[in-house]
Amino acid sequence: MLRFLGALLLAAAFILTPSAAYADTIGTFTPGAAATDTSGNQLQLHGLGIVKVGSTWYGFGENKRGESSGNAAFQSIGCYTSTDLAHWAFQRAALSVQASGDLGPNRVVERPKVLYNSSTSTYVMYLHIDNASYGEAKVGVATSATPCGAYTYRGSFQPLGFQSRDIGLFQDSDGSGYLLSEDRAHGLRIDRLSADYLTVASAVAVFADYEAPAMVKSGGRYYLLASHLTGWSTNDNVYATSTSLSGGWSAFRTFAAVGTHTYTTQTANIVPVQGAFVYAGDRWTTADLGASPLVLLPLTLSGTTVAVGWQSSWSLDVTTGTWTGASSPSAGVHRLTGVHSGMLLDVSGASTADGAKVDQWSATGGTNQQWTFSQVSAGVYTLAGVGSGKCLEVPGSSTTQGAQLDIWTCNGGANQRWAPLWTGTTYVFVNLNSGWVVDVSGSSTAAGATVDQWVANGGANQSWGV
Repeated sequence: MLRFLGALLLAAAFILTPSAAYADTIGTFTPGAAATDTSGNQLQLHGLGIVKVGSTWYGFGENKRGESSGNAAFQSIGCYTSTDLAHWAFQRAALSVQASGDLGPNRVVERPKVLYNSSTSTYVMYLHIDNASYGEAKVGVATSATPCGAYTYRGSFQPLGFQSRDIGLFQDSDGSGYLLSEDRAHGLRIDRLSADYLTVASAVAVFADYEAPAMVKSGGRYYLLASHLTGWSTNDNVYATSTSLSGGWSAFRTFAAVGTHTYTTQTANIVPVQGAFVYAGDRWTTADLGASPLVLLPLTLSGTTVAVGWQSSWSLDVTTGTWTGASSPSAGVHRLTGVHSGMLLDVSGASTADGAKVDQWSATGGTNQQWTFSQVSAGVYTLAGVGSGKCLEVPGSSTTQGAQLDIWTCNGGANQRWAPLWTGTTYVFVNLNSGWVVDVSGSSTAAGATVDQWVANGGANQSWGV
């Protein structure tokens, strides 16, 4: 967590305008809807950077009013404040266009990210700095004694001599800072910042070439989110995890329902909220970039698994980190119908024994085809068979693709916990132990076909009506 001096808290409070007096602690979100600030102006939080001071979040974003993907040039970096992540009050331009130089007209200034350096009592902003043809590929640095600034621009450079386009920043629990940087020639980089955060000190890790990086740490594990390189077009963003920044990273895999293109967004940031996390993504509207909505969705982290499901609307209590969503499974008894086959998730032979296998079968009306959802935590559920009272699980906590699912006495294990990802029409069920999803083996349409776990691929055999 960031550490802030009492004097800076007073300074931050002093600069808030009356429009920032909104102090709700429960934010309600309609992802993808057009958003305005508390003064009714179009919200400009593109490429979101964010820090929290006391109970107030300070959000930084690219002002893209009147711009299109073919005509985008730097105007300003705005600073907004919020107490609930849903209502944002504009405070000022943290950086403004200048007559010439890096911040001059027709320049590219993107993805403002801010860290607070407690040893120097300074807010440090990093940005992607470039020319219109994206040929310079540099980072820029600006500093301020207060969260909103105005920031003093200190110049730009290529970190350790490497290209840098889409960036992110990360602050570890020991206060060390890191730059996440996309180098088209070599890949996505993690570089350690100097003690004052003003320069890049050393290389830490290099991955395949991804962009739009964001990272958090939870339970001693690092979670890195990133986007494939598809320009303004969306794609299925991915994640990797590790217990060390310098090595041991998992393979990258998707964290949203495959084929949704991360619900038509690109990763912008991850916001920690009282032990919970919020995914922030840009939904680029190429004909009118200023109208591109900031999409906020609840983010589930568990072990080596990251999951984000669509919510048509949802609410977050920022004092507790708990959330509720309109697209979450409802209470009561459900039958889970495979989209590809029309058959039901079924306990073979209506067995009630531990280890009884799960398959698909035509509807019989039996309680072995009925399931109840019990919420373990926000976005996480167990699925218990009505006939057996036992939990759907991956046997032996297997992480092997193709392991057939079974039922077992409910024990709270991660292999019995599921994140239901709503796609807008159906659910994909992600196992929190393995990260794989509920799948009908081989896309079979036969009664009795094995229901197993498999890597998410967007197939109809992995989609379930509830």
